[in-house]
Amino acid sequence: MYYIVINFTNDTMADEKFDCIIVGAGPAGLSAGYTLAKAGLSAIIIERGDYPGAKTVMGGILYSHAIGELIPDFCKEAPLERPITEQRVLLLTEDASIQAGYKTKKFAQEPYNSFSVLRAQFDGWLAQKVDQAGVMVIPKTLVDTVLKENNQVIGIKTDQGEILYADCVLACDGINSLLAQKAGLHQEWQPQDVALAVKEVLTLPKEKIQDRFNLEDNEGCAIEFMGTISHGMTGIGFLYTNKESISLGMGCLLSNYQKSLIKPYDLIEEVKSHPAIKRFIDGAQTEEYLAHLIPEGGYNRVPPLYTDGMLVCGDAALLVNSIHREGSNLAIKSGILAAQTVIEAKNKKDFSKKTLSLYKKKIEESFIIQDLKKYRRLPHLLHTRNELFSRYPQLASEIAAELLTVDGRSKAEKEKKIIAKILGTHSLCGWGKMAFDFWRATR
Repeated sequence: MYYIVINFTNDTMADEKFDCIIVGAGPAGLSAGYTLAKAGLSAIIIERGDYPGAKTVMGGILYSHAIGELIPDFCKEAPLERPITEQRVLLLTEDASIQAGYKTKKFAQEPYNSFSVLRAQFDGWLAQKVDQAGVMVIPKTLVDTVLKENNQVIGIKTDQGEILYADCVLACDGINSLLAQKAGLHQEWQPQDVALAVKEVLTLPKEKIQDRFNLEDNEGCAIEFMGTISHGMTGIGFLYTNKESISLGMGCLLSNYQKSLIKPYDLIEEVKSHPAIKRFIDGAQTEEYLAHLIPEGGYNRVPPLYTDGMLVCGDAALLVNSIHREGSNLAIKSGILAAQTVIEAKNKKDFSKKTLSLYKKKIEESFIIQDLKKYRRLPHLLHTRNELFSRYPQLASEIAAELLTVDGRSKAEKEKKIIAKILGTHSLCGWGKMAFDFWRATR
């Protein structure tokens, strides 16, 4: 385990002003801190958890591109689990599954595409790198509010009354960003804009993992699944291989949970007992149980990213591409871009809204907003198409069973029955409209 514990006292940074105060020691905040330190700026990171990574939850896949931009040789020293060489998608019904997948050994070689990680370990390592670069990380400290002068953010105050000043403050404090709310940049998220994800880390011997997933030492597998397993709720599950454990989870819209009254821990237990999942985790022991809110609103819910003296990064800015399970890489990239903006503002000696608007421009020119904008209509479509998580998976299963069952009936007769099933769900016009809606939602 890598982490830093520094006791914050009134004398720690008394009367000192920083170039930047970063609130939140997740991927966004740590990446910003590292970038600023390498440029010679003074910064401090405030984290409310007991240590960096203590309150962080994600599925467990880290894409290499963004972290490689920050620390090019990260794969030689970071606490990574397995390079992901295989990706599978499962469509589940009550007792059946349909599977698609892709596997390549290229992903087990440099440049790596992605790794499975355990975030408490990874964040702790990254915090250590930030500390070595010269940025102090202060844990166990809650930022109570932002300080303003002439409507410009000039610092923060903690719940213990300590006051720190800076030219710029970065809100990297996660989806429930109290800091961004205090600065007036956004309101609380609505239940339809967030998913509640429940995750378990299950220990299993390395040999069993490799045997069950058909893997070698330097290979990892990522499985996503959806279907009737979510009881009609908009939700996706995941199963990722680590070295000697498995990350298993399920996330559904918070608004769906409120309407259905299904308990998240009951749903994850049901997932664990499904035949397509049970065979992978049989005999595994639960080591960790975690729950976390995940941004799901997409492009249309991204709040203002800047104001005088302040920028918002990562989950706090709703920068998550849930369609492609990308969150941490967007957080890292946004932290880097925020830090670069602070560096430019420092050179200009101007931290006004006008100068800090460069951050928004950088975000818009990056893959972050380009990808979110591409799928800007898709969240609403998924949230309003209940049949995607109920009738359609069942229909696909029935069609597969009909095609694969040999029972003496002719293939022509089977085709007629399949067509009848399809048209019994929607007319040709109805299927055409659905296809158009999905085409439009990805353009």
